[in-house]
Amino acid sequence: MEHSTSLTLLLLLLLDLSQANPLVEDGSGPEILIDNPEAVDFTERILTTNNGSSQFLLEGDLLAPTTRNAMICFSSGCFWSKGPNGKVEVPYTVSSSFTSSDKQIIENALQAFPSKTCIRFVPRRNQVDFISYEPRDGCWSSLGRVGGQQVVSLQRDGCVYFGIVQHETLHALGFQHEQTRSDRDQYVKISWSNIDANSAYNFDKSNTNNLNTPYDYSSVMHYGKTAFSINGMDTITPIPNPNVSIGQRQGLSTTDILRINRLYKC
Repeated sequence: MEHSTSLTLLLLLLLDLSQANPLVEDGSGPEILIDNPEAVDFTERILTTNNGSSQFLLEGDLLAPTTRNAMICFSSGCFWSKGPNGKVEVPYTVSSSFTSSDKQIIENALQAFPSKTCIRFVPRRNQVDFISYEPRDGCWSSLGRVGGQQVVSLQRDGCVYFGIVQHETLHALGFQHEQTRSDRDQYVKISWSNIDANSAYNFDKSNTNNLNTPYDYSSVMHYGKTAFSINGMDTITPIPNPNVSIGQRQGLSTTDILRINRLYKC
């Protein structure tokens, strides 16, 4: 009887621990435990952190010319090139201003790509075009390959999280936010009355190449339900089921991986 009671208590303890620290796959192989800060919806982290940014940011975190659309490119220069070995090598540097812990998070996020895609992030040697991860004012990136030193900003006190690093890196690879894709009105309702008129442009649809993939509420590129809200009410509501969860915090979804592979012909 005592043995049965002890076993029951042990099972309950293990259940409590699993709920407190959900397991997620980081894309690099084994599952890892995420801590409480990582479990916070990173959409709010990005937008809150970027409130103080000196940059003019489209859609909250995107440094992009208005003439370039997500995943629509009329020249090969918008994307990173594939080598003879079939791999897309993206040179990068990580600022020495990051702590060793910050650097490890960034490295973990980048090294999750090779196991599922043909993207390879390689330390820069002397390549002209490269991504430079720097702790500037906010979480932001340019859209696609822009040439030369291309900054991805990861402010140290709000942006250095596994999912955010992957989110901003996907911008640099050529992907825009999910809720701005061309067919989004079939899948989400935008509540304009809950959005400041000066921020409404952040919800403009783009002429995107959706790569014959379904709309993905779980994409690492999808903003949360209250993004840019002026009153705390939802600005993005899934349809037809408003209870569908959006606003991801963990990393690349299955469809994110599929899109990378299709865009770069992996």
